[in-house]
Amino acid sequence: MANHKSAKKRIRRNEAFNEVNNNRRSRIRTFIKKVEAAIESGNADEARSALKVAQPEMHRGVTRGVFHKNTISRKLSRLSARIKAIA
Repeated sequence: MANHKSAKKRIRRNEAFNEVNNNRRSRIRTFIKKVEAAIESGNADEARSALKVAQPEMHRGVTRGVFHKNTISRKLSRLSARIKAIA
C-alpha cells in the first residue's frame, strides 16, 4: 500500500483512467463484433458499412493508448479481407 500522499493520489487517478480505458476497449470490441456479425450473415454491404463506422472508433482507441497501432491495423486488415472474400 502507498505511504506518500502523491502515491495515494496516483492510485486514485490510475483507477479512474482504468475505468475509462475499460469502457473504451469494450466499446471498440462491440463495434468489431457488429462487423463480424454482418460478415457471418453474408451481407457484404452491411459489413462494409459496419466497418466504415468501426474504423474511426478503432483508430481513436490507438490515439488514446487503449490498443497498440499494429493490433488495430491487423484487425482492420483481417476484417476487410473477410468482407472482400464475401463479395
